[in-house]
Amino acid sequence: MGCEDLPVDPEAVGAFLADDYYEELARLRRDEPVRRYAPNAWTVARYAEVREISRDPERFCSGRGVLVNDPLRSDGEIEGSILHMDPPDHAPWRKLTSRRFTPRAVAGTEDAVRRVVRSLLDELPADAGAEIDFVDAVAAPFPVLVIADLLGISGPDRDDFRRWSDATIESPDHPGERLSDMAELYEFLIAQVKLRRDDPRDDLVSVLATAEVGGRPLSTRAAVTYVLSLLIAGNETTRHLTSGSVLALAEHADQRAELAAHPECIAGAVEECLRWVTPIQAFGRTATRATELAGCPIPSGDFVVMLYASANRDEAAFGATAGRFDVRRRADAQHLAFGFGEHLCLGAALARMEARVLLEELLTRAPDYEVAGEPTWIASTLVRGMSALPLRLHP
Repeated sequence: MGCEDLPVDPEAVGAFLADDYYEELARLRRDEPVRRYAPNAWTVARYAEVREISRDPERFCSGRGVLVNDPLRSDGEIEGSILHMDPPDHAPWRKLTSRRFTPRAVAGTEDAVRRVVRSLLDELPADAGAEIDFVDAVAAPFPVLVIADLLGISGPDRDDFRRWSDATIESPDHPGERLSDMAELYEFLIAQVKLRRDDPRDDLVSVLATAEVGGRPLSTRAAVTYVLSLLIAGNETTRHLTSGSVLALAEHADQRAELAAHPECIAGAVEECLRWVTPIQAFGRTATRATELAGCPIPSGDFVVMLYASANRDEAAFGATAGRFDVRRRADAQHLAFGFGEHLCLGAALARMEARVLLEELLTRAPDYEVAGEPTWIASTLVRGMSALPLRLHP
């Protein structure tokens, strides 16, 4: 996989799934940390430069697109998307919901989250050696049920939410596909926002349906876009973190056994899982003026793609063992799985808690699970995750 093949269109999406993906990222860090992959676009592979971009929104803005294949790069503004906002607009929009995602607020939901996990695990076959698809049975429905409860959304079943979420994640890389699924989701969310305006409740949809920014009420479109961002981000990150963590622990059975014997260590292990899995692979920024990165000139208006998966395995940040999975790791550097700077993931505390609770419950019930077949990986320039993970449980 040459860097020229990194995705700029749907046909190149498979480059992120190449067998030598991580080897190529290591080569980029070593030889071409900033590399032009299209006439006006660059990849950025090292930890230091990814942080540099993330902490400087005045020099590298989000308002002209953040996804590798972002419709904003050609279609203009996306009203209500905090992902695509820059200072000074970003802070007041983020503040609308941030208090619901503080570590303290999230801690208050742990019992409810644990009940969700236990209910899903209770539905699994009780027979020793039974085979399941972990994504379909647990990893996909789990975060959907949690974020839907926080949003205050009820009605459609979890299969609808998964279908809608998948369609939204796929849309930038596969434009024009699954439009009916996306239309269903928008129609559903519009109805939810309008309902909360007339009958507000103690949930996030009500917060956004009745919110004001700068003294002006949010439009229905802006509120729906914001709700959509929370729904998709709250679903996809946790889904791929948990399934990726379960796979990584299956591939490192000694470390899994250690966590099963010492569940108090799982919270720390989640940080290594986040670094190793890196559920969100890449985000982009646009240079607002002529500048440089690692000595490489970047013209004004060029798009730079931050390769989080590469930054999270950068030896300069995580040491000589950066290419190894180690739940005992005590890294000096902060992993970038949740981004960095003002766009640090709003739901980071929730995702951490969800992953910890799921691993605690799974390792209590089936500490010796094993992978029962080849995982099916999703072709995406945004997420690193599986659509199917066959497991054999040994309760």
